[in-house]
Amino acid sequence: MEAILVGIYAFFVWLIFFKFKLLPWNTTSKVIVVTIPVVGLTWLILTLNVIAPSSADIRVLKYTVQVVPQVRGRVIAVPAEGNVHMKKGDVLFKIDPTPYEQTVRSLESQLASAIANAKNLNEQLKAASSKTEGVKAQIDLANRRVAEFAELAKTEAGNKFDLEQAQANVKQLQAEHAAALASERQIKEQMGAQVNGEQAQVANVRAQLENAKWELSQTTMYAPSDGTVINNQLRVGSWVVPMPLQPAMVFVEDEQQIIALYQQNELYNVEPGNEAEIALPTYPGEIIKAKVQSIVWAQGQGQIPMSGQIPQTGPAPLPPGRFAVKFELEDKHRDLFLAAGAVGHGAIYTEHIKPVQLVRRVIVRVNSILNYLVLKLH
Repeated sequence: MEAILVGIYAFFVWLIFFKFKLLPWNTTSKVIVVTIPVVGLTWLILTLNVIAPSSADIRVLKYTVQVVPQVRGRVIAVPAEGNVHMKKGDVLFKIDPTPYEQTVRSLESQLASAIANAKNLNEQLKAASSKTEGVKAQIDLANRRVAEFAELAKTEAGNKFDLEQAQANVKQLQAEHAAALASERQIKEQMGAQVNGEQAQVANVRAQLENAKWELSQTTMYAPSDGTVINNQLRVGSWVVPMPLQPAMVFVEDEQQIIALYQQNELYNVEPGNEAEIALPTYPGEIIKAKVQSIVWAQGQGQIPMSGQIPQTGPAPLPPGRFAVKFELEDKHRDLFLAAGAVGHGAIYTEHIKPVQLVRRVIVRVNSILNYLVLKLH
């Protein structure tokens, strides 16, 4: 744009001083002719950088998902194709579910057995209580026999051996009574051990079954959102494991972010909601309308990582870093496909001296048209 303005200025100089010779071409006029464009262009460029800052580093970013399976196994199907758009919920790949299905069936049978055992505890408690009462009755009878044999032994009408035998029977029955009480307490403890109103053994098996069903469901991986699998190298027969350092594939979502990087002093007039225009080489000749969504007032130079060492200050100041401005596309361009990693240029138009901003708009459009040129020598 500056070259165009200089060319127009030179044309009028030619008309005035050479074509029509309206003014003399002398030393004074030469100084004036040279000074006017230098001062004018300097003022124009410096003003535009404040009221309509431009950036030659506008980037298109997209979220990427590292697809890592939750279970290990051999891949039996890969419906996803590389660089083919997919909808949320489409199948990416499948892992052999056989071992996980067997685990589910085994735990289902264990759960049925645990439920049956829980129902039998009531019957076992009744039987244990009856046994305890029966042994207690036998102890009472045995104690009466001991008393009777003791009376007979005092009058020498009974046998001393019968008394000793009766006393031994009492001790044996007391041991049986203690064992019966212990068995009864054990059954009551099993019945009292509950989780959410369910016996602990049943709850434990049910939790294992739910986890096994979840693992079975994870043998099929689905697209987390609308997007594309890039560089799909996964093949049937591959062995995949739940390891974050080795994802099975990378999924690029359709949701996109557009940011522009600016120097610090270019942004003091920029506010959220300001109009912006973007020109990308992927769409030569087209101006993409947007507005400022936010300014990211942070970058890596403002962070000191946790460390056991004192930070180094360095012998010289660091070059200042840039700050990112996030753009939001206007409605007519909201569904426009933008390639992840695309880089272009553009400008932000503030609320100051809007007539002068016309020059910046022309510059952006000229640059967009120049994107048609492929400057290669082969």
